[in-house]
Amino acid sequence: MEQGIRCIIGLGNPGEKYRNTRHNAGFWFVDELARQHGVQLRPENKFFGQLAKLSLPAGDCWLFQPATFMNRSGQATSALAHFYRLAPEQILVAHDELDLPAGSVRLKKGGGHGGHNGLRDIISALGSKDFYRLRLGIGHPGDRNQVTDYVLSRPSREDQHKIEKAIELAVDQTEELILGNYQQLMNQLHGSTK
Repeated sequence: MEQGIRCIIGLGNPGEKYRNTRHNAGFWFVDELARQHGVQLRPENKFFGQLAKLSLPAGDCWLFQPATFMNRSGQATSALAHFYRLAPEQILVAHDELDLPAGSVRLKKGGGHGGHNGLRDIISALGSKDFYRLRLGIGHPGDRNQVTDYVLSRPSREDQHKIEKAIELAVDQTEELILGNYQQLMNQLHGSTK
């Protein structure tokens, strides 16, 4: 069995203006994790973000939200990874995913950035693609020229509900992530959301 996840990083843009936009789905995931486990994210300036420690029977795990804008997510991620000596394989990055319908959630290890600026910057800063990704489906506007406006706007009420359900499903699997039971986790997530 592989070693498990020691740090969960949610991607998003800081500030009230972006709080409820699709691009912040990764933040929503970390917020829900923190809420369910009763921990508080606190500003940690040396990592350019907000940090909390999750202590579960399966082990300890950092929860992190970069306070940099999305396209500078790597600065915050690499600062945290270097300080705590985290290997890329011990990091899970939760992010919005255009290529999946709203309500889908997928776990994946490695791969490219798929045009996602947060992933692009993290790959560059870590010098590795080998971190895990929790891909939170937000759907696609249908035209690539509309992508920027789409990710920076709010989902419909129906899509918001679907994304929240997907996040709850993934949060329920936190212990499996920390234990490194990835195949079991993929079966759970991929079987439950179509």
